[in-house]
Amino acid sequence: MYLTEEHDFFRKSFADFLKKEVVPHIDKWEETGTIDRFIWPKFGEMGYFGLKYPEAYGGTDLDIFYTVIFLEELQKINSGGFAAAMWAHAYLAMTHLKAEGSEEIKQKYLSASIAGEMIGCLAISEPFGGSDVAGMRTTAVKDGDNYIINGSKTFITNGVYSDYLIVAAKTNPEAGNKGISIFLIDRDTPGVSASKLDKLGWRASDTGEIAFADVKIPTSNLMGEENKGFFYIMQHFALERLIMGINAHARAEHALEYTLQYMSERKTFGKEINKYQALRHKMAEHLSNVEVNKVFNYNIAHRLDQGDYVVKEASMSKLMSTKMADEVIYDCLQMLGGYGYMEEYPLARMLRDSRLGPIGGGTSEILKEIISKMVIDKKNYKPST
Repeated sequence: MYLTEEHDFFRKSFADFLKKEVVPHIDKWEETGTIDRFIWPKFGEMGYFGLKYPEAYGGTDLDIFYTVIFLEELQKINSGGFAAAMWAHAYLAMTHLKAEGSEEIKQKYLSASIAGEMIGCLAISEPFGGSDVAGMRTTAVKDGDNYIINGSKTFITNGVYSDYLIVAAKTNPEAGNKGISIFLIDRDTPGVSASKLDKLGWRASDTGEIAFADVKIPTSNLMGEENKGFFYIMQHFALERLIMGINAHARAEHALEYTLQYMSERKTFGKEINKYQALRHKMAEHLSNVEVNKVFNYNIAHRLDQGDYVVKEASMSKLMSTKMADEVIYDCLQMLGGYGYMEEYPLARMLRDSRLGPIGGGTSEILKEIISKMVIDKKNYKPST
């Protein structure tokens, strides 16, 4: 319904690119926790960072299903950390550049980001806040033609090696969520420091904790309007949550493909294990759940591309798809027996990487409350105008 021959061609060419340029380096990047810088301009040269961005800044302004394919194929190289580094740059940091950045900011940062010459990160979560965006403590105090920023952020993908940061801070702390603003901060600005966090999974990506100590930036680095930051964040969360839902159905699909191939070759008591009814039926159930989530996610992607405000559906996508992926990958690892627990087989890493799905970008518990407010309390979230 949604994919054309052009989409299929793009999928094949991107898969070939990943196999040639990325896969040979993945194990090294997983081990070191550092993605070599050379890969970013390669993505830029091929246009992969500009799929949904205007041609005026070097993008190709394509429909959302090119992004869907981009996300799906990244899951097939079995490095959630590498995938996260790419999409956090292209769809978290750059989404704010496009939506709230001034023309000057877009010319300097969005164009360079599309080209892979600059790397961005989005810094919202805090050590004491987590999914509670309104409870953030980082402040931005206006001082003449500057803002002075103090505070800290944590769990930030690309938080250590990015060139710029899109940062949420309170410009009016007494106003709660109505007093948050969004700023662009260059990495080399005095007072900015970062340290890398040691994680269970996503090990190729640099997830960082960032501190701001009297960081002075010009007022021109304000993104959009002052005190409108919470509404910008909420508006873009729909895309982030859908991205994580798409990632989940894609990695579950990949895990099943690998496991079914393994089951067709692995024999016990003289027959392939895909001939045992209990195991076949378990796989049939998981295949069905993947297909249901995938079709739902495609539908939401289409609606988002048409301009619909899909915060409820995107929250449902992330909630259900990440839970499904964890269950699928858990059982896929079991099908490999002892080999599933070995690092030389892909399921061990996949299990670790998948576990972040129900946590990052809003925990499942937070999403359940958001959905409850919308469907039970009839709360009507509105897009920022």
